[in-house]
Order: sequence, then structure tokens, then C-alpha cells
Amino acid sequence: MIYMVCIAAFIILGIIGLFVAIISIFKRDIGRAYWKAMKKAWGCVGKKIRLQKCDTNFKDDVKNTLLKKIILKKPKLVKPLSAIIEVFSVVIVIVFVWAVLTSIKSLLAIWTLGTCNVTKPSACTLGSEVCSLGGEDDNASILEQTERWFTEWGDIFSAIPDRIRTWDAKEYIIEPATFIDASILDSSKTPLEEDKPYAIDILDPGCSACMMSFRNQLESGFFESHQVALLVYPIQLDDGTYKFANSDLVARYFYASALLDQGELPEERHNYGLRLMHKIFTGKTDRGQINQSYIANLGYDEAKQTLKSYLKEFGATDSDLKEISKLEKSDEVKSIIEQVKDMADNKVKITGIPTLIYDGKKHLGLYEN
Repeated sequence: MIYMVCIAAFIILGIIGLFVAIISIFKRDIGRAYWKAMKKAWGCVGKKIRLQKCDTNFKDDVKNTLLKKIILKKPKLVKPLSAIIEVFSVVIVIVFVWAVLTSIKSLLAIWTLGTCNVTKPSACTLGSEVCSLGGEDDNASILEQTERWFTEWGDIFSAIPDRIRTWDAKEYIIEPATFIDASILDSSKTPLEEDKPYAIDILDPGCSACMMSFRNQLESGFFESHQVALLVYPIQLDDGTYKFANSDLVARYFYASALLDQGELPEERHNYGLRLMHKIFTGKTDRGQINQSYIANLGYDEAKQTLKSYLKEFGATDSDLKEISKLEKSDEVKSIIEQVKDMADNKVKITGIPTLIYDGKKHLGLYEN
């Protein structure tokens, strides 16, 4: 602790060094005085780094500078104030070290995971827009936050192999797969071609970043240059509820529609699931409200009726609706959702939504043109 004053002074002088450098252009005396103090501070710190005996004169100079008026007027206060300076110096050093480590952690997290905030990717302004997987727990205790801080280091280092590996999107496609044919969504687009490279989109129907990512991919021609398998992943919280209202219902209708098309030739498929996601992500109500937010604000029964009305717009017959209603409650659909969740959580190891795999890389956050 005896050298903490020197180290704290070095940190403070280092921070203000940039401003002094600018001022010294006009007032060289200030610059000379600053660099003289900086040299003393570094001499003290440098010797400590080399495990040499440190000259404490600089520490005494700092204390005496701060206490010179107190020494003359109230000498009895010198000792307790000196102790306070020591404690304050320790706090400065600890905060500085913590800030440096946190900065390094954030940079490593961006490189490995695509976000500077491992626990809440949506809170990171440096990465792409994303929806976090968990709830926003801002009331965690200091102990829980400290534990989380160290856990995040583990997440970062465990993600390094994933960052440098080559990802094959085809390995993560869950059957029955729904490939995005842009020509079905927009007649001006080129039909899906099977010789294009594979890609996967892991999306939540209620996530606004997923909506914007889907739109960007459609507008940029990404769905025409890649065979994109759409995997709907409703984010489920620890208490069993879903982060976005009715997203699990949409997911069940999506996979029920995929089962309805299973075994059919491409030209005979209804593609209700794909049309449904397109309608939710790009459509609006008669009053101009985005369909995604409209569905999220509906009750369960109202949302189900709305999805059925969308399917009727796509040409679904009463027989189709009956079969989809039966399938969306089935164990088969439940199993598909569990397979997608297991793949995303344990194989792709997603940290947020949307997550995309294409061109040999895993990408977190919305696709940008």
C-alpha cells in the first residue's frame, strides 16, 4: 500500500497528459512542470515493476502538496488525512485496473461473440442490433454481478475456437427445412437455385432486430444468392414464459406448415410458413401498425385467429387450416422446436437473436446491406 500514492498519481498524470500536451504548446512552463512530475511518478512505478526498492520521495511530495495548508493550520489532521489519501489511492488503482480489464474483455467479446456485453448483447452499442436471450436483470446483487463478470471471461475464451473455425451452414439445418425462395415473396425476385451456397437464419418472430434483418436480406438479394434455411427460435425465459408475446404460437404454426409441405415436390408446396413470416416481418395492418407488434399485443386466442386469417389470405383451405391446427399442438412440432433450441444453444452456441451462418462464418445481429 505504501506505493499506491505513486501509482495513483501516475495514473492521474497519464490521463491528463493529453490535455497538458495541448496546453504546453502555448505555455511551455506548464508542460515542463508536468513532464518533471510524470518522470518522477514513472520512476517510482518503474522501480516497483522491476521489483526494486522504490524511492518514496515522490509519494511524500504528492502528500505534502495536498496537505501543505493543513500542516500549518491543523497539524492534528495530517495523520488521518494522510491515511485517507492512501485509501483513495488504492481505490483509484483498483478502478483503473478494473476499467482496463473491462475494456480488454469488451474488445475480446466483440471479436469472439460479436457483442461487447456477453450477458445482454442488446445493451452493446458497438455491435449489431440484437435481441438478448434472457431477461434484463438489472437488480442483480453485487455478488451476482461479480460472478457474472468472471463467467463472461469463460464464455469469451470458450468462444475463441468458434471464432477461427469454418462454419458449414448445412450441418445445422433441422428437418423439415423451410428454405426461403425470394420469388415466392416478391415476383420480381429470382427463384431459388439449388447450386447456391447454404446459409441459416435463426430468428424470433417477435424480435425487432430479426424483422429488420429479414427485410435487409430480402432487399439486398441475399435470399437469391444463398439457399437460406429459416429456423424459428422463440426466446424462452428462465421462468418458462416467452420474451415476446405469441412468438411461440407463431413458431408452432410455422413448423406445422412445414410438416404440411413435407414430402411434397417444390412446385406443390404451399409455403405457408415462409409466407407467414414474411407477412409478420414486412406487412402492416389497415391502420399502419407493423404486423409484428400488432400480434405481440393480441391475446392468445386473438393471435391464433389472426394467424388463421393470414393463412386464408395465402389460399389455405378449411382442410389445410384444420390440419395445421392439429399439427401445431402435436408432439412432432414440439420436438422440432426442441431440436432447433438444442442445436442453437449447444452447437451454434448463440448469444443473441438473430444469428446467421453464411460464407463460413457465424454472425450475431441483424444482417446489414
